[in-house]
Amino acid sequence: MKFSLAAAALILPTTLASYERIAGYEPMSQITDHNAIDLDQKSMETQLAVGTEEGFQNAQNIYEQGGHSKAHAVITLSSPLVADLSKGDPILGTAVDGTAISTSAYSGASTGDKVIKIKYATSDNQYTWVGCSIGALPETEHQTTGCFKAGKTITVNGVGYESSAYSIADSNKAGRTIKGFSTSADSKQLIKSDSCPGCPYKEFKKFYDYYGSSTYADEYVTAALDGIATDFRSNGDGTGLGDADFSKYGFDGRKEGAKRGSVYLNVYMYVLREFEFAVDDCKEVDIHENYGAAHAWDKGVAFYVGSREGTNGAGSGNLLHALADKRCQDYKTCGNNGDELEGISKINYLLGDQFTLGQKALLTYNCGAVRPIVDRIADLMSVPMIQGTLRHAYKVDKQGGVEKVKAEGAVFMAAVIPRVHNCNKKDAAIIYENMKIGAASTNYAKVKNAFERNYDCMGVNGALVGGLFNGATNAYYEGAEPKKDAEEWEDADEKEDVEEKEDVEEKADAEEEEDVEQKEDAEEKEDAEEKVDAEEEEDVEQEEDAEEKEDRFTGGSSSNILAIGLGSLAVALLALCGVFYIIMRSGRSSLPLYGKIRPIEVKKYGQLDEDDSASSWDDDTVTTNSSA
Repeated sequence: MKFSLAAAALILPTTLASYERIAGYEPMSQITDHNAIDLDQKSMETQLAVGTEEGFQNAQNIYEQGGHSKAHAVITLSSPLVADLSKGDPILGTAVDGTAISTSAYSGASTGDKVIKIKYATSDNQYTWVGCSIGALPETEHQTTGCFKAGKTITVNGVGYESSAYSIADSNKAGRTIKGFSTSADSKQLIKSDSCPGCPYKEFKKFYDYYGSSTYADEYVTAALDGIATDFRSNGDGTGLGDADFSKYGFDGRKEGAKRGSVYLNVYMYVLREFEFAVDDCKEVDIHENYGAAHAWDKGVAFYVGSREGTNGAGSGNLLHALADKRCQDYKTCGNNGDELEGISKINYLLGDQFTLGQKALLTYNCGAVRPIVDRIADLMSVPMIQGTLRHAYKVDKQGGVEKVKAEGAVFMAAVIPRVHNCNKKDAAIIYENMKIGAASTNYAKVKNAFERNYDCMGVNGALVGGLFNGATNAYYEGAEPKKDAEEWEDADEKEDVEEKEDVEEKADAEEEEDVEQKEDAEEKEDAEEKVDAEEEEDVEQEEDAEEKEDRFTGGSSSNILAIGLGSLAVALLALCGVFYIIMRSGRSSLPLYGKIRPIEVKKYGQLDEDDSASSWDDDTVTTNSSA
């Protein structure tokens, strides 16, 4: 049974435990550790800002090895395990600050093994979610108070062991990395399998088709970090597009390619991957079957927002939520009405609505309603990428942009051009030739027109993109005004948002309430059929009367008598239908909207029961040398 979203909105707050909000969104599972991926991005940016080869190498280490998310210890025991160790088995120890550690195995190990991996427990509090953060972080950023203390006994499944090889700086790792968001793409976004039945995912396929590589994001960022060129054309069948030659840039351009590419390419697509996985994992059976799908949805929001935006989204983050808020200041699309120069972006308000709609659909196991929501999210997330490309095209063309500005524009372009290419290859080529690294020239008007010709195909409303605004003159830059769509701004606000909600609710209620539109269509069809004879200038009633009159004089044949009898019956049925229609029209408001709603057991599904499968909860585990 499915609930309507309207009904769900009333009952969910009292049936499921909730967690600390992130940018206004209320997750129903623990995602503090996922949320912390933005701290890796912040650390990367700090190292890149140094502007030296050493700083770039440190940034690359953080990109590849992480530091803040999925913290675990790799410990070599002095004696081998006496029994098999399974993922999640209990492990006890002592922390650096002397407190007791009660946690579990990060992964399994066999009898006789000496090396084990131990997960650090995480809490619901975003600012104290874990006590040990090391990975590839510089020593000045190490958080060690909650790490295992060297020389202390470790108890595994009730058996005590001593460690023979363990150091705080070298033995504590991070299992989730920004690099892994891309390198895991084959198994998690491209190749159809039991673990990815919906693969290849819709949005990822556009990027794969354009770049010719499933790891295009990692290749792009790595090229920027190393100062080399990508080679997408050598991938697959040799038709890969979008190459970027960072050997043409110094530290300024490479820095932009690395720090922006890691978010606009790696994180961007993995956010959508989590939403797609939620669709894959959704089951229209029972809410207890959908905890994994709802958790994946929560993770998608966490990776979009990050930990630094705070509970209301007004913080200073490093991921996609922060990007949308920055671009709205350039296009006067901030605020709930989308007509301000500061504050939370209109795009983030609209996405917040979609995040909540998707969550409620999953928690009411209305799986069919989630697909259009994911599509809408993908369309909205592309808007800041378009804004960024256009802004930097204008700066290069009209204001003589320096290397930094050109590099920024190239990254924005790389994050959205596959969507344009999916609609129109010629327009994508125009944008690429004007915005690529080393472009001979940049023509803003050509770039703008090429984008705008494809807005409808890409599901983008020009009102949401806005126009490049000059705060000094309180007017749009000449030639950079918003595209005039058929709808005014109010329509972009209300039509795209409110109608989306109405569409979702209609789908949610499809099994529980009458389809009024279908009924009215049927009635209109009946009315149309009654008018057909009139349109053909045939008066059926007069014809029948004439036939009846003739039969009175001739006695009529048996077929005529039967026709008259059936005609009378039809008239009677039509009259009865008319009475029923009048009754239904007058009493329609009293019809029930929803079926009976079965109570849901209160459950804080951020924590698994012992018999729950952990696979869907740990699905985004990523390491440099294994699938993400």
